[in-house]
Formats: sequence, structure tokens, C-alpha cells
Amino acid sequence: MKIAVIGTGYVGLVTGTCLAETGNDVICVDINEAKVKQMQAGEVPIYEPGLDLLFHRNIEQERLTFTTNLADAVEEAQIIFMALPTPPGGDGAADLSYILGAAKDISKLITEYKVIVNKSTVPVGTADKVKAVFAENTSVEVDVVSNPEFLREGVAVDDFMKPDRVILGTKSEKAKKLMAELYGPYVRQGNPILFMDERSSELTKYAANSFLATKITFMNEIANLCELVGADVDAVRRGIGSDERIGKRFLFPGVGYGGSCFPKDVQALVKSSDDYAYDFQILKSVMEVNEKQKTVLVDKVLKYYKGDIKGKHFALWGLAFKPETDDIREAPALYIIDELVKNGATVSVFDPEAMANVKNVIGDKVSYAKNQYEALEGADALLIATEWSVFRNPDFDKIDNILKNKIVFDGRNLYDLQKMIDLGYYYNSIGRKLID
Repeated sequence: MKIAVIGTGYVGLVTGTCLAETGNDVICVDINEAKVKQMQAGEVPIYEPGLDLLFHRNIEQERLTFTTNLADAVEEAQIIFMALPTPPGGDGAADLSYILGAAKDISKLITEYKVIVNKSTVPVGTADKVKAVFAENTSVEVDVVSNPEFLREGVAVDDFMKPDRVILGTKSEKAKKLMAELYGPYVRQGNPILFMDERSSELTKYAANSFLATKITFMNEIANLCELVGADVDAVRRGIGSDERIGKRFLFPGVGYGGSCFPKDVQALVKSSDDYAYDFQILKSVMEVNEKQKTVLVDKVLKYYKGDIKGKHFALWGLAFKPETDDIREAPALYIIDELVKNGATVSVFDPEAMANVKNVIGDKVSYAKNQYEALEGADALLIATEWSVFRNPDFDKIDNILKNKIVFDGRNLYDLQKMIDLGYYYNSIGRKLID
């Protein structure tokens, strides 16, 4: 099939590349000329494990191309994916201006039947709005399909190539047939393609992310309670995770969720609920708790130093909101840095992939180390905000020789408590026994 993908962010680039991998001819469109030239030159503009191999292979085999020319892409494509940003507005509602603007531009270019696919995460009713744009600007037949993405940064390629399910919202039999053919190669092992109406499809994505955000936040609340009552959150996690009704995933406590999806999707679902005069109390509590959880590590630091960290210097390992990505959107590390600096401390940071992005956002507010051990030089204590694999089994002898004091505040519970006792550390983690 001939496919156009409008937008080359995380979702658009992974979608376009993976669709090309199954033999489709894919043209990706972006208005950023510098970015398009970068991709045309074979440079992947984001860090996503496994993407570079597919990216280069499909460019070499001329199945994947990039352009700024929307008209050329629209003319060739049978199916047009819109993978555009939907940032939250001041009231929490998803900003649909990019999607509706692209729909208007496309509607003025089409001359024959097309399937228009909303791949972006959008509120309920967006497909109807997109249909209205086409109805206003063209008499050419189109079908608008809602096809929410369920790509986890860090494993997005695997998620696309081997999806748990494919959600497709459309009432059109013609569109169903085309979309089933397109996604057939990805579900050969029997995972379902679920057809439903557009509004149910749109709500499914928000419901899924909001449920996972709630699960994470519930576990963080349990972890905070564990510290007060003297329980061990690891034991509690294993105890409830073995219940098949609950499951083991998304039960690890930490410093809150971040990234491009959970924060804005929870916020957008709350706003949509408010628009229908429904008070979604659980999700409002989720947002409130998560906001506090992002700086729980700083609360621990301030308590240890009796409220005064002016002149202290801290090392921070991890900047991305999760490992295996360079995405720092709503990353807890940024909130931690901000609070430490506000309280008069200085910070040295290291992250395997996200430091350039952080520097673009906060500049020289912190110092940037070449590796995790350099970040420890002159530091009074170590803080951990992201669970990168490289941090899981460090050289503690080297840490002892560089870090001024054997003090670790671990926001991701990376280390065994008994080991930290044996090594003689003050070790403060999330929801576990305090080692002092």
C-alpha cells in the first residue's frame, strides 16, 4: 500500500518506519525542513532502541522517504495517517489545532477516495470534527478512522510490530477492509484487531493510559504509607502482584510518572469529563498525588539535612522520564533539579541519552558529567531519578572513593537493602526500610 504519515515525532516516525518494514511505500511529511533534511541524510532524530536498523533498511530499499511537500504525499497515498501533537492547553484540554489544520490542508488537495487516520491521542469527538472539516472543504469521499497508538517509549518498535491489539474506530466497511489488510501482517500470531465506533476508540486510549497512571499512583501511595507504618513495599508489591486480577506490571513505586502521554492524557480526560459535567474524582486525585510524588526525593533530602541544603552539592543519575528514551517531557528529574536549586544547592547530572535535551531546556542550571562517576565528584550525596540499566550494578568501590559521603537517595529502588547495609551507606529509597 501507499501510505502518507503527517508528522515525524515519536509516534509518526515509528509508525512510518514500521509500516515500511512490511513492504508498504511510506512517505513521511514534516514542516521542519532541517529535520526532514536530517532524516533524508539517514539520521534518526530521536533515540528509540531498534528504530535505527529499520529506518536505514527501509530508506536503502526506497520504501521510506521524507518530504516537506504535503501535496506530493497526499496525491500518492491511499491511507493518510495524522500523527500530530495534541499539547494540553491552559485549561487541560488537548489542543486540536495541528490536527484540524492538517485536515483542512489535506481536504483541499485530495482528488479521490482516501482513508484519513487519526493516530494522535485525541479527545472523544475528534473524528467527528475532522469529518466536518472535510465535508466543508471537499466533495471527495473520505473515511476518517480513529486508530490510537499504544507505543511505549523504549520498546515502541516491538509494540508496533507485535501489538497486543489494534484498535480501529470506524463504521465504514470500505475503511475496515483497507485497515484490516494494512494491519494483517502485525497480528499473525492471533492478537486481535478490534473494530468499534470512533468515539469508543478515542476513549479507549485515554482510559488505558489513565488506568495505568492510576495504578502507578496507587502504588506510590502504598509506598508512602509503608514508610510510615514500617512495612516493606517490595513485599507488598509481590503480594498483590501475584493476584492475577491485579497483575505484576506498573506496581513499582518511584518518583511519579512523566513523559509525553500519561500527564497530558489524564489531564485531558479530566477536562473532557468536566465538559460533560462529570466529576472524575479518582483522576483528579491521581494528578494531585503525582505532582507531589515528583519531589518526594527532595523532601527526603531536606529532612536529612534538617531543612538546610544551601551550599550542598548533589549528583543526580537519570534525567529521562524513563529508561531507554531521551524524552524529558514532565520528567521527575527536572522537578527535582528545580527544587534543589531553589533551596540553594548545586547539581551535577548524568543520563546516557537525555542530557542534550535537558541542556536545551534548562541550560547551565546544572553541570553535565561525561559519565555517572564524574557526576559524583565533590557531591555530598547521590540521587537517582531514572532506572537506567547502567545504574543498576555500579562499582561501589569507585563510588566510595569519589562521593564525599556514603549517602544515596534512590527514587527507583535499584539496590538491595542488605547490600547497602553491608556497604555502610545511608540509603533512603521509596517505601522501604530506611538504612541509617
